Amino acid sequence: MIIDAHNHIHYQGRDAAGVIAEMDAAGIDLTWLLTWYLPPGQHAPGSARTFGPLNFRPDGTHAGATLDHILQACERYPGRFVPGYCPCPYEGDAARLFETAWHMHGVRVCGEWSYRLTLDDPRSLELFRVAGRLGAPVALHMDAPYLPDAEGRSVYQTYWYGGDLDNLERALRACPETIFIGHSPGFWRYISGDEARSPEAYPSGPITPGGRLHDLFDQCPNLYADLSAGSGLNALRRAPEHGREFVLRFADRLMFGRDDRGQDLQQFLPTLDLPQEVAEKIYWKNALRLVPVEVPGAES
Repeated sequence: MIIDAHNHIHYQGRDAAGVIAEMDAAGIDLTWLLTWYLPPGQHAPGSARTFGPLNFRPDGTHAGATLDHILQACERYPGRFVPGYCPCPYEGDAARLFETAWHMHGVRVCGEWSYRLTLDDPRSLELFRVAGRLGAPVALHMDAPYLPDAEGRSVYQTYWYGGDLDNLERALRACPETIFIGHSPGFWRYISGDEARSPEAYPSGPITPGGRLHDLFDQCPNLYADLSAGSGLNALRRAPEHGREFVLRFADRLMFGRDDRGQDLQQFLPTLDLPQEVAEKIYWKNALRLVPVEVPGAES
């Protein structure tokens, strides 16, 4: 059993049929399909290369991966997808929009949260609290607002999302009933204590002591994470021994995900020689516990 807890459609050249084909080839039973909504003011220059042409606006901006296409995929391939949706907190009543999608369309994940807004902004917290009340985990994308240059000076990053780990911690504590799933470079850089000195969006090199993620996992039981994309894999692969220790320590709160083409993570995880019970938690049990759905062949 494998559940991919983080992916998209009409992204990286794949429509719903393309995602299903990759799932079948990799033995993936179920995928959480998440929105990646880009408001007009948050256009990303790479959109034309990564997203399909369906959501381009007349002004040249792109709306990203949207709920309507996810719902179409769920209808076309019943039992293979879980729909996710995260409205923009500063466009209309996002909390009510999400609750309506929960009841009307069967949305079960609030995600992917990917906005140039801090996670502890009151508008964000209103959405997160409703998701928590409904039992929907919140999948977060974080990219650092500042990175140090070669001289250690902070340089503003145009394409940032969510803020830093302090913003995340305040959101975790403000919404204790909400499950947050950390993801992306701005989250995983904190696995190492050198995050404030590393100029790379995807830090390389050995893991140094003092990584703040360890304490945050210990202190906030509502913090989970998925290992998707290059960021989660990079965090484990930087120092495989440390990566294995991290997975074993937080096995109840980590999940398999791809957010990408291919099976790089699926090929890497067996090299950590994880106990079977830990591997099952990562591959499917944790995801199924957060979003209980009927999956043929799943055990309790």
